[in-house]
Amino acid sequence: MSGIFGIVSRRDCSEDLFYGTDYLSHLGTEYGGLAVFGERIVRSIHTLRQSQFKSKFYDDYKAMHGNSGVGVITSREIQPVCLDSKFGQFGICTTGLIQNAEELASELRKKGVSFSEITGAGVNSTELVAKLIAEGKTIVEGINHMFDKIRGSCSLLLLNKEGIYAVRDKFGYSPLVVGQKRGSWAVTSETSAFFNLGFKIKKYLWPGEIVLLTPLGIDQKQKGTTVGQINSFLWIYSGFPASSYEEVNVEIVREKCGKYLAKNDNVKADMVAGVPDSGTTHAIGYSLESKIPFRRPLVKYTPGYDRSYTPPSHETRELVARMKLIPIKELIEGQRIVLCDDSIVRGTQLKNIVQKLWDNGAKEVHLRVACPPILFPSVFDYSTRTIEELAARRAIKAIEGRDVEDVSEYIDPNSKKYKKMVNYIAKEVGVTSLRYQTLNDMIKAIGIPKNRLCLYVWTGKSIAEPLRKT
Repeated sequence: MSGIFGIVSRRDCSEDLFYGTDYLSHLGTEYGGLAVFGERIVRSIHTLRQSQFKSKFYDDYKAMHGNSGVGVITSREIQPVCLDSKFGQFGICTTGLIQNAEELASELRKKGVSFSEITGAGVNSTELVAKLIAEGKTIVEGINHMFDKIRGSCSLLLLNKEGIYAVRDKFGYSPLVVGQKRGSWAVTSETSAFFNLGFKIKKYLWPGEIVLLTPLGIDQKQKGTTVGQINSFLWIYSGFPASSYEEVNVEIVREKCGKYLAKNDNVKADMVAGVPDSGTTHAIGYSLESKIPFRRPLVKYTPGYDRSYTPPSHETRELVARMKLIPIKELIEGQRIVLCDDSIVRGTQLKNIVQKLWDNGAKEVHLRVACPPILFPSVFDYSTRTIEELAARRAIKAIEGRDVEDVSEYIDPNSKKYKKMVNYIAKEVGVTSLRYQTLNDMIKAIGIPKNRLCLYVWTGKSIAEPLRKT
């Protein structure tokens, strides 16, 4: 995952850029970066693996001066990337996943194009995007050329002497929203980055839309389309509670998810709890609907530990999951607990969390999950990369004795195979009972038409073709 923020202003923009980018810290744990355009582009990049964005960039931003800038926090690769091209100097930051990055990089190398941002993971996809855009006769033509070439998704901010080109992914998977305050315009992945900086939401970009932000306002360079599917997981897990996407607030959706879980449940329990932080509001909704008290038997130790979902390595995810949550034995002992979580992806971290409840004397643990079983790895971001990682797929393989291609029966919550899969996962995670949200209830909680939501990780279907074969 990545979060991007950009600002153009009639005055120095560096302070708003610094704080606006920091508000995206929940979206990445590997790298942060800032680029400011003054007399020329100045860039600063740091690793965030052992520290927070604010501490790494506090001194840097004070030395970066200019009227426009972009920032990024990412769980993947070094950004922003800066080039000196036929369009002049520009800096670029992106969010998304390019499935055919190595194939495209190979094509460019044959044309004599070189890459500088090389890591163990291969070509830097943001640099690849920059090089593809540079092949166009104009920036807008180059952006469309890039869209035509890539498989996957890409939203981006491009900073140059004109201002900031803000570009939403052509399938609409990752959102961008524009805000304004006196003398400044900004664009971001998360509306929550605006509020404390004084920005008011002015425009949600449509899929494929391209706008140029200047201190004078928004110059639309390319209209968007109403045909797109936004990432549903933003509301269920990855989005910040204060953020809204397509004008729908995250916290409200999570509360509704919890209420739907409770409406379809009849378990007897002493308390409802959430796996902090993203499971908390699902639990509040469950408690409001069921009238079972909400309590906090697990509390998050915030300093130094980010989300366990974002680090790229399994070992780091396991460490964060184990260390960041502290159990309260006095609340847990002898209690029947409904534990709400946003999702089960791999399941290994959740197993460790559940074990903390058993180790502290829980009588029963009933797990309730705010979305359906995840059966397909994402093809639009780096959240999951292989089928083998997924708890539901491991369950299916154990039930079938082999890998199976057609999992339609396991998608159907009324089928016998679905129930077998859920029972297997319940035993693997170590809970008394397990229930998932139905797809229809999750869609109702979000409140956006089904055809405008990306549901690929649950259904294997998307408007984006061709998709990567796994």
